Amino acid sequence: MKSGYTFRYLQALLLGILIGLLCVWAGTAKAQDSSAVQPANGLDRIVAAGVIRVAVPNDLAPFGSADAKGQLEGYDIDVARLLAEDLGVKLDLVPVISVNRIPSLMAGHVDLVIANLGVSPERAKAIAFSTPYAAFFSGVFGSPNVNLKSPADLQGKKLAVTRNTLEDRELSRLAPKGAEIIRLEDSNATMLAFLSGQADLIATGNSVAAVIAKKNPEKKIEHKFTLRESPASIGVRQGEPELLNWVNAFIYYRKLSGDLDQLSRKWFGEPLRPLPPL
Repeated sequence: MKSGYTFRYLQALLLGILIGLLCVWAGTAKAQDSSAVQPANGLDRIVAAGVIRVAVPNDLAPFGSADAKGQLEGYDIDVARLLAEDLGVKLDLVPVISVNRIPSLMAGHVDLVIANLGVSPERAKAIAFSTPYAAFFSGVFGSPNVNLKSPADLQGKKLAVTRNTLEDRELSRLAPKGAEIIRLEDSNATMLAFLSGQADLIATGNSVAAVIAKKNPEKKIEHKFTLRESPASIGVRQGEPELLNWVNAFIYYRKLSGDLDQLSRKWFGEPLRPLPPL
């Protein structure tokens, strides 16, 4: 009796061990199979999906804005189209305002940011940057009636600036205590604050100031002083070196071919300025 009980016990034990081993093997095989079908990196993932999601500006002409029909157009939009064409995938444009560019990328809502994104050490803690693809500098602009030559002259002046931009950071660093900085949530609100007289001056990019001056010639807007040279780079998530390398190759190729120069002439009315390497 005891011998039969022991035999059945051993049978049950061996069966349990065998089932356990089979479960482990099945789980390992499933994981291996899953890793086999999942792209190994960001570049492969995008190619496998057949579509790339790109954050672009919708409030920052001539880099990106909506036309009369609501269609996005601008320098960054055309660069995104060239990029998708070279990658051989469909393009999904995701319009964003300035403050949402980096958060959208970090949250995985987009694969890249092509939205006049300037490089800074602080931003580089969060994302990676490509070599520059567009020339851009930030400055303070205003009417000839406003006497201003340096940051020290901002004393007692009201300045409109888009929140959490490089211009905002530079003003915070350079402006004297007597300067009143009016921070707005997007570029359109910043331009409106300046044009309506809510602010004496506007801190923005040279291309944006050119658009304002063209649409409002009576303002006679002029460049007062430069805050920072800030050529635009494409934003890539950290930990995706293959994708970053491909983006750099894309920019290099399109600069050599003259395509970026043609886009600069089309949208900014001037040749592509020399761009520093990164």
